[in-house]
Amino acid sequence: MSTAEYSRKLDELDRLLNDPDVPMQPDRIWSLLADVSRPEAAAAVRGAMPRPAEG
Repeated sequence: MSTAEYSRKLDELDRLLNDPDVPMQPDRIWSLLADVSRPEAAAAVRGAMPRPAEG
């Protein structure tokens, strides 16, 4: 999953959970959570973001 796709999914998830004008869609929320929590999704984002300094 690309960084842009990951970001898009997080934005949609945020909207579904926090926008009072959007009806709750539990199936879609769980699907998005499953997508963004996969190890390859996290790896794609880590690869695009600088690592924090250690120490």
